[in-house]
Amino acid sequence: MNLSGIGVDIIDNSRIKKMIKNKEFIKRVFSSYEIIYSKKISNKASFFAKRFAAKEAFSKSLGTGFRNNLSFKDIIIKNDMSGKPFFYITKKIKSIIKKKFKIKKFNFFLSISDEKNYSIAFVIFQK
Repeated sequence: MNLSGIGVDIIDNSRIKKMIKNKEFIKRVFSSYEIIYSKKISNKASFFAKRFAAKEAFSKSLGTGFRNNLSFKDIIIKNDMSGKPFFYITKKIKSIIKKKFKIKKFNFFLSISDEKNYSIAFVIFQK
């Protein structure tokens, strides 16, 4: 497989802290899985900021941004048993990638991190 795209995004956590007070923002940007999972997390601003950055970085790794019917809610971040984050690839994401790149096999690699004030995400798209 070849490296096909990279994406990175950084966000000020205070921006997300303000935005998540609006329930409509949360419903518009995050999947039901992410919303339910967030109930287990004490630092909600950090949780949502890292995922927001990951979704932005994902769209950048494709080279599309949020176009071609791709929305924030389509990009779902889960964690494996050890806590490592990964993208849950839906049928819609598969369809978008198949249409744009004419491929069926691909991988995404995700790294997210945060400090007190900022969250960052780095994504590698490999086809």
